[in-house]
Amino acid sequence: MKRGHRKQIKRDELVTGFERSVTWVKAHERETRATLIAVLAVGLLAFAVTTFQGRRKASAEKAFAEALDTFHATVAAEVPPGAEKPPGMQFATPAEKYQKAAAAFDGVERRFGSLPAGRRARFYGALSRIELGDYAEAEKALDRLVAETERTSLESALSRVALADLYRRRGETDKAVAAYRQLVDDTSLAIPRDHVLMSLAGTLEDARRTKEARASYQRLADEFPSSVFVAEARRRAENLQTAG
Repeated sequence: MKRGHRKQIKRDELVTGFERSVTWVKAHERETRATLIAVLAVGLLAFAVTTFQGRRKASAEKAFAEALDTFHATVAAEVPPGAEKPPGMQFATPAEKYQKAAAAFDGVERRFGSLPAGRRARFYGALSRIELGDYAEAEKALDRLVAETERTSLESALSRVALADLYRRRGETDKAVAAYRQLVDDTSLAIPRDHVLMSLAGTLEDARRTKEARASYQRLADEFPSSVFVAEARRRAENLQTAG
């Protein structure tokens, strides 16, 4: 068969197929229109959902950032005499600042609890309550975060460390030491373990458990030689040995 003839056959087949398609569409015009409308509706719905989620996430991040500004705001009594007044918000007392921060973080969590910003707000709300001395409510919030987040996630790690710090501040030394040790031995922890080890050693030192404290400082120096805490850990280990 000649090449030109084969091309003509292919063109005829293409035209025939197109004509058949047109004929079928005309015969099923109502069904075709309904299908196109359905496809368009699904596309518009997907676009609307994506747009809504994007705007909701942006609103959550904005609300969280505003609450965080309150958390980090200046307390007038803490500004050294003669120093230039820092920019931004300023509160008369720490209690006033942390009460307002806690309320702001609670609002973010209520509105955006399922989003990352909502979980971060719960964490910072707990930190605010720790500063206010409301340890019971802070512990509840941190326990909930630990239970609801992946163990290897940053939120879980930060919440577990905050719980250990809370026990320490509340005077529950044995509970704090156990929590710190569990964190130090967790190689999957999402935050630097040298920081946790330094907290453990400090807790033991404060509790006058000298031998354990010195061992923890020495462990930090041995296992984390590049840590920013190494020099301090070695100094304290030597002091404890001398005092020992």
